[in-house]
Amino acid sequence: MSGSSVSKVVVLMGGPSAEREVSLSSGEECAKALAGEGFDVVKIDAGPDLAERLKAEAPDVVFNALHGRWGEDGCVQGLLEWLQIPYTHSGVLASSLAMDKERAKDTFRAAGLPVVASVLADKDEVQIRHVMEPPYVVKPYNEGSSVGIYIVQEGANTPPKLAESMPDTVMVETYAPGRELTTTVMGDRALGVTDIITDGWYDYDAKYAEGGSRHEIPANIPADIEAACLDYALRAHDALGCRGVSRTDFRWDEARGLDGLIILETNTQPGMTPTSLAPEQGAHQGMSFGQFCKWMVEDASCNR
Repeated sequence: MSGSSVSKVVVLMGGPSAEREVSLSSGEECAKALAGEGFDVVKIDAGPDLAERLKAEAPDVVFNALHGRWGEDGCVQGLLEWLQIPYTHSGVLASSLAMDKERAKDTFRAAGLPVVASVLADKDEVQIRHVMEPPYVVKPYNEGSSVGIYIVQEGANTPPKLAESMPDTVMVETYAPGRELTTTVMGDRALGVTDIITDGWYDYDAKYAEGGSRHEIPANIPADIEAACLDYALRAHDALGCRGVSRTDFRWDEARGLDGLIILETNTQPGMTPTSLAPEQGAHQGMSFGQFCKWMVEDASCNR
């Protein structure tokens, strides 16, 4: 939609997923930024009455600041399509595909993009025996933001003990050593490469706790690795059918050069605070946080 035709924006935030708190933070920051850009902004904490509240507000655009299931997996996108309210980020199919880690990997493989070997397994079986030779990683196959990640180290004698909150089906994948890199795609261009530096695994706490990680942008990496990250992120975005802003995360084993670069996943609803990775890459390209959010509103549509 063109900016001139948009006046009222509903920012969807919160919701019932495991990433509720992060979404509330994203939503507050985006609402503040959009108000600063001159939009009439209404915040909605997504709940069972969401359809009624949206119909009552009748916004020109919905800015989707939800993270995790229901907000990031095609569910709310389907509701917005049904109500014919233009919205930001990816549509039903791309959101659903990206959130399902195994199907996303199948899509990446078909596009010739590098991923590690993985299997889906029953949670109880994973706790009884090694379903893959260590080292490997166990994680939910349909959550985001590093929620519930277990690393089983090389030589481990026993399988992991998983939390009750883990889903009945989990993904087990070969552990990929190396540095954590990420690239944001905005429309049809990749914005840059950030090196995420942590003392350990880049898990939920490292992402969101104060001082949990630091971001180096542009990443201090060889030119061919930078070019590959930009290329792979764009191809992943296109292969999944993403729209608006997405962010693709990588692991890079320096010792193996280009062969050591693999895609972990593509996030269709990346974090949206001013210090989050995607807006930070926008800032590196000269966009203020407000401009970054405004671009997404102006990019909003149905039939995504």
